[in-house]
Amino acid sequence: MPAGEFPAYEALRAVAGSRVASVVLCDNPSPMTMEGTNSVVLRAPGAAQSVVVDPGPEDAGHAKALAEAAGEVALVLITHRHGDHTDGIDEFVRLTGAPVRALRSEHCRSAEPLVDGEDVEVAGLQIGVVATPGHTADSISLDVALAGGETDCVVLGDTILGRDSTVLDSTDGSLPEYLDSLRELQRFAGRPGVPGHGPDVADVSAAAAALEAHRNSRLEQVRDAIARLGADAGAAEITRDIYTEVTDQVLLAAAEQSTRVAMDYIAERG
Repeated sequence: MPAGEFPAYEALRAVAGSRVASVVLCDNPSPMTMEGTNSVVLRAPGAAQSVVVDPGPEDAGHAKALAEAAGEVALVLITHRHGDHTDGIDEFVRLTGAPVRALRSEHCRSAEPLVDGEDVEVAGLQIGVVATPGHTADSISLDVALAGGETDCVVLGDTILGRDSTVLDSTDGSLPEYLDSLRELQRFAGRPGVPGHGPDVADVSAAAAALEAHRNSRLEQVRDAIARLGADAGAAEITRDIYTEVTDQVLLAAAEQSTRVAMDYIAERG
């Protein structure tokens, strides 16, 4: 596929509907990463510097392609802790010298951690930090505008993917928090979204509303399965009962994580 068309690997692709966002797609496809991890380049019109979001996995070729596409990098931002978004931090810093900010201090380099509600003004951009936990406890989205206040896109990390639904990590994911995050993202009506995996999101609000409905439907399926299979049924059994169309063992294991989080929700809230 020619460079610039999705899903061309290691080539800069403009995000539809955005004046500032482009994506460099890492060549790390898998059942969990879809076509691969989207590393995001944000550049205000005419700006000499860029902001990069999520350098991706530990992959020297991707780091090099991303550094070349981004040019002079003023700042690197991290949407959440998973290694397919963060393991490439140090190689990218070696190539660019850019500081790195994230919600968790262990992912920061030469800069302070981000704070929910903070406005980061850098390279002609104003980037609002929006805590959107649920996929992981440290998941954030980024409300991107030009320095003059003109709104642009929302960078979504893995809170909303380009298609399908995200896995809620059973170690620190939370269904109540995820549903709250989806409701929070519904305020971005008509705004394009840049997900951590998959194609662009045309309307963040519409995608968030659809995912909220989907999650509530899955909750009802889990409740029904517990009623049919008995209160002692485990997450694996319930997952197989619900996800009858899924045969890939990696995807089933991922679905089981979300089932465990849903079972925790039901145990706490009914």
